[in-house]
Amino acid sequence: MNFNEVCFEFAAGVAEQLPESDLPEIVFSGHSNVGKSSLINKLVQRKALARVSSQPGKTATINFYKLKEFRLVDLPGYGYAKVSKVEKERWANLVEGYFAQKRKCALIIQILDLRHPPTDDDLNMVDFLYRSGYKFAVVLTKSDKLKKTQYEKQIEYYKDIFSTIEGIELIPFSAQTGSGQDEVRKLIEESVINLNNSEV
Repeated sequence: MNFNEVCFEFAAGVAEQLPESDLPEIVFSGHSNVGKSSLINKLVQRKALARVSSQPGKTATINFYKLKEFRLVDLPGYGYAKVSKVEKERWANLVEGYFAQKRKCALIIQILDLRHPPTDDDLNMVDFLYRSGYKFAVVLTKSDKLKKTQYEKQIEYYKDIFSTIEGIELIPFSAQTGSGQDEVRKLIEESVINLNNSEV
């Protein structure tokens, strides 16, 4: 699959604007400022397809990026304290509206910062994905920011936290070095193929 032929397609600010789900969708979920845009840009080898913001809470829409065989779906980051209550509710309704629709979700990529423990919002999201039966994987960003011993300690920490979820994939990733990008691409390809095969 060619990850380089990609274009921004649509931004939905409310659930009613969500486009038809006619291709498999790879969904990116995570805390505000966890590195979602950097991960998407690295996967498609573009510097600014998904806008990277130094200000958390900037992505207030669900952004769709179209490739030949599937779409990348960037959910708004959650958990940013400085956003108004009304805006938080709109974000929540938008994301809930996405998951309430019958969409062709091939894979949810839940993004966590390897340097820090998961927040309550992170754990609630993982719990929701698990209980809802979605195929999902956890990508641990900022892996280049840790020294070797700290890196290994954090990987074991995350393995322990999610030990009750059988078969969960944990993929350390660095937007700086590109480490982990091949594993994420491979998982996306497998998930798209599996979804297409299941619909035959």
